[in-house]
Amino acid sequence: MSDPSYIKRPNRPLQVYAAIFLIVLYVPVLFLPLFSFNDSIYVKFPLQGFTFQWYFELMEREPVLAALRNSIQVGIATSVFSTGIGIFAAKAITRYHIPGKGPIVGFIMLPLVVPGIIFGVALLVLLSNLGIPLSLYTVTIGHVIVCLPFAIATMIPRFEGFDASVEEASADLGENAWWTFWRVTFPMVFPGILASLLLTFTVSFDEFIMAFFLTGTDPTLPMYIWSQLRFPQEFPSVLALASIILVVSFALVFLGQWINRDAHAAASKGE
Repeated sequence: MSDPSYIKRPNRPLQVYAAIFLIVLYVPVLFLPLFSFNDSIYVKFPLQGFTFQWYFELMEREPVLAALRNSIQVGIATSVFSTGIGIFAAKAITRYHIPGKGPIVGFIMLPLVVPGIIFGVALLVLLSNLGIPLSLYTVTIGHVIVCLPFAIATMIPRFEGFDASVEEASADLGENAWWTFWRVTFPMVFPGILASLLLTFTVSFDEFIMAFFLTGTDPTLPMYIWSQLRFPQEFPSVLALASIILVVSFALVFLGQWINRDAHAAASKGE
């Protein structure tokens, strides 16, 4: 029998490693909001002063607002499509015996490991050969490919913890498959759906590589930021914009993970 005191004993080396990992990963990112308040166009220490000037200027720039609208439109469309596909894909993966399920799931998850530039070039060549003009629609197609693995990975735990006998009881009571899904399955996996929507929207909103290859005349927000990096006088505004995106993205991802984890914990207690 294992010693309970040994189980509860903290692993100091692991804690030190985790702390160093978080510092190396996040401290450089935290310099973005710090320098966004600097009263100078040059990024250097010590700061010249404290100002909100760069944030106020963003609200007066129509190109920024237009790029923001484009990113929101693409993000909403991407999250809806990828989550919709992810729901049924996750259900099929967890509920049914599919020949070659392993290779199929691995193929779906390829965007997580294959460099985005490969998919970007491939889609650009394909769309060019098909004569499809580049636009926000083509960007959405690329983002759905990138976000689909995130949606499926978020939905699979919800279906794995779902009691299939509830659906069987609904079918025994005379409901068809469609109404069983809407009245039984959908409410029970809704926290995972909401988490998937938030996560995939965030990934799409921040995605640059696909947008770089597939954007037409309407840039998304990451594309706008990239285009402004060539002008030193615009760099403070870019830092302010990047800081806003950083805060919003962190909040959305944290909210999505919190909803999914809280719902999973509640379901575990219910069992």
